[in-house]
Amino acid sequence: MLKHILAIAASAGILSSAAIAQDAVVEMLNADPETRQSMVFKPALVSVAPGETVTWKPTAPGHNVAFVNEGIPEGVEAFQSQFNQEVEYTFEEPGVYLYKCTPHYGAGMIGVVVVGDAEADVSSLLDLRLPPLAKRRLQDLANAQ
Repeated sequence: MLKHILAIAASAGILSSAAIAQDAVVEMLNADPETRQSMVFKPALVSVAPGETVTWKPTAPGHNVAFVNEGIPEGVEAFQSQFNQEVEYTFEEPGVYLYKCTPHYGAGMIGVVVVGDAEADVSSLLDLRLPPLAKRRLQDLANAQ
């Protein structure tokens, strides 16, 4: 079922085929040349198995990665990277992880990592209080899942 969901997200342009492979690479962009959205993680939705790693690459300056505290599995510690630095995080705990770029959170710069379990659902995050543009992008990701 998860592979079917990922295929739908990939066809919608929200999830790249690279995100389906073991480990994943996410770009931090000021603008996506394909969608013309500004302040984006690309892909915004990735799926990995427990023990796999996501690497975020700052392809544009001024970005970082920080977990949204209410948007991560219980017991997982907060994580925040430095600005303008490539960073890796190995996901051990299954679940849905919401993250943001700290200075561009209000501009909607969020992303989601689904770890393991096919029951993990992005829509489980929709009740969180988020800035309006971040909420809209999260809704788009949930609809694509």
